[in-house]
Amino acid sequence: MKALIELMAKSLVDRPEEVGVAEIEGERTTVYELRVATSDLGKIIGKQGRTAHAMRTILSASGTKLGKRCVLEILE
Repeated sequence: MKALIELMAKSLVDRPEEVGVAEIEGERTTVYELRVATSDLGKIIGKQGRTAHAMRTILSASGTKLGKRCVLEILE
């Protein structure tokens, strides 16, 4: 999952070397914290949050397949 988020984020931004994903695992829920360069934040969020919503949908669908709830947080 972590690799999936990194791959999606790195393909969207101008500075892929500054992409970082932290994984915080609980019993039933896993939280992924995505950090990107400040200048790339708009590209990750997208117009009206559409890109971020799409990333969360993909993450949720793949998490359901594993039987876990996955949450994506985009940090500044």
